[in-house]
Amino acid sequence: MVAITVILAAVIGTFVLGLGDSLNQAPQSTLNAEDASADYSSNTTDVFPANQSAAAFELSQNGGDAIPFADMRIVVDGDSTNAQFEQGSWNDSVLGVFVNGANPSSGDEFAVGDSLTIGNSQANTDTGLTTGNSYRIRLIHVPSDSILLDTEVTLR
Repeated sequence: MVAITVILAAVIGTFVLGLGDSLNQAPQSTLNAEDASADYSSNTTDVFPANQSAAAFELSQNGGDAIPFADMRIVVDGDSTNAQFEQGSWNDSVLGVFVNGANPSSGDEFAVGDSLTIGNSQANTDTGLTTGNSYRIRLIHVPSDSILLDTEVTLR
C-alpha cells in the first residue's frame, strides 16, 4: 500500500511541477494524399506552380489538429525517388512542397481545409517520377517522431 502511494505521489508531482507538459504528443488529424493531376508532366521544362501539369501529389488536411509546418517532415519514396522535405528545405534538387504556390513559411500551419502540392521545382532536371508508378508518401510529426500519414499513391 505504501509503495502504491509513493508511486502515485511521484506521478502527480511530476505533472504538478510541469514536467508532464514536456511530453510531445502527435496531433490528431485526418490527412489524405492523392495524385495532383490527371496529366503529370515529367517534362523537365515544366515547373510548378507556373505549369499545373508539373504538380505530382496533393496532401490535404480534412479534420483535427493543425500541424505547424515547422514540426513536419514529408517523405516521398519510389522507384528512383527518395525525397525528404522539412522546415528550411522545402525544395530538394528537383521537387518542392508548395502551399498556395509558395514554400511554407516558418509560422504557417497545415490546418483543416488546407492542401499542399508536391511538384517540379527546377527546370531542366529529371524528377525521377514516372507516370504509372506508385510512390509511398509519409507525413511525420518530428517532435513526437510519429507517422501521421503513410500511404501509397499512383502517379497518373
